[in-house]
Amino acid sequence: MKHLARQFGSFGRPTRLLMVNQFTINLGFYMLMPYLATYLSGPLGLAGWGVGLVLGVRNFSQQGMFLLGGTLADRFGYKPLIVAGCLLRTAGFALLGVVGSLPALIAASAATGFAGALFNPAVRAYLAEDSGPRRLEAFAVFNVFYQGGILAGPLVGLALTAVDFRLTCLVAAAVFAFLTVVQLRALPPKTTVGAGGRSSVLREWRTVAANRTFLLFALVMTGSYVLSFQTYLALPMEARRVAGSATAGDALVAGLFAVSGVLAIAGQLKITGWFKARFSPGTCLVIGLSLMALGFVAPMTTARAGSVPAVVALVAAAGLLALGMVAVFPFEMDTVVRLSGERLVATHYGFYNTVVGVGILLGNLGTGTVFDLARAAGWPEIPWLGLALLGGVCAWGLRRLDRGRRLTAEPAPA
Repeated sequence: MKHLARQFGSFGRPTRLLMVNQFTINLGFYMLMPYLATYLSGPLGLAGWGVGLVLGVRNFSQQGMFLLGGTLADRFGYKPLIVAGCLLRTAGFALLGVVGSLPALIAASAATGFAGALFNPAVRAYLAEDSGPRRLEAFAVFNVFYQGGILAGPLVGLALTAVDFRLTCLVAAAVFAFLTVVQLRALPPKTTVGAGGRSSVLREWRTVAANRTFLLFALVMTGSYVLSFQTYLALPMEARRVAGSATAGDALVAGLFAVSGVLAIAGQLKITGWFKARFSPGTCLVIGLSLMALGFVAPMTTARAGSVPAVVALVAAAGLLALGMVAVFPFEMDTVVRLSGERLVATHYGFYNTVVGVGILLGNLGTGTVFDLARAAGWPEIPWLGLALLGGVCAWGLRRLDRGRRLTAEPAPA
């Protein structure tokens, strides 16, 4: 903690504020979202397709609109988009707590998703610009706060939801209202670098899409997001299967999240420093992605074993996934800035997140389908093998892409 405090204190006030804000953003978001599906299907009585529609609209309005959010941030400045996103999420969460009809729930869900599309690229671009040559270290500390919010949010939400889920919605809305005021008053305006104010939006998007190395990097890194998302999909599904009861399954899932969160928080700075001192950024990304791929080998080998080996394998998988994500994140965020040439940085982040979002959607659809088919066919190892191979192929693709240090070359002057 002392090392974290020293690193945190060594940055300027805007960077420190963005880090604390990100903890609070995730705290407010994750105190509500893990319990939303249960609320929609339970007290509100929505059918399964209705629950899926509400959650799907939220995901699409965020992932599908990242590019627009990044473009707006480069045109109008990072601070206005951060403030607007927090204000919109305040309204969306408050609406979720007071409405019950499907159209109103869809509108509220869309608002919460689009809010993330507004502030996420702007926050990362602001952090990258404000931290300057120390952006790698800044993103490492940023991820500690990010993971801390993910770890604390569900615990706070569980206590509030035990009283009433509507109370959870209103408290989450209050958290984002507080964030809106704080950032409006305390976050200095930041002029974007290389903003194409006189260019058309389509021309800016074509400029980003024509960056071949950046585009290939986004496509290859999509695999890392598909793998990391299995913390929310494949691992919980398997945990509930091997646990034997709903209560034991929920406890095991909570334990897996705890392992992932604690490793990320406790190990981020040391792991980033160790990797930075020994390897190039491209090699760090390859090693991190390889660790994530290895995480699926353990459940593959215990797919036909008893409950105890399966539980141990799931804990090992959660740990390796967390270590891989910790190794990847700072270097990934830094690489996006490098490949942008430090121009239209928020637009590049928005484009990157949009590509990744589409990949997560397709990857999760494929993963869920393969799990069902493989289990029915009597081949439970196949989904884990497929995930491990996906990670291996993406790690190989990163290594190929980094030939001649293409991922670490100094960007051209803006």
